[in-house]
Amino acid sequence: MNLSGALDWIIDQYQVSTDNRSGITNDPNRLHDEEYIVRLIKQVITVSLETVKIVKGLPDLGLPKD
Repeated sequence: MNLSGALDWIIDQYQVSTDNRSGITNDPNRLHDEEYIVRLIKQVITVSLETVKIVKGLPDLGLPKD
């Protein structure tokens, strides 16, 4: 999953939704912690950037390039 995919996943998952069958509402928002989603996005970006650094630092294995 790339950064765009990770951010798309967060946006998709962190929406208020109601199950049609049960009528149960899922609200992932944390009213007591209004900056939670901002911190989560920062963490996802940091992990993605660090992963790119690690992958670029790996030695070439001599495998064919796509």
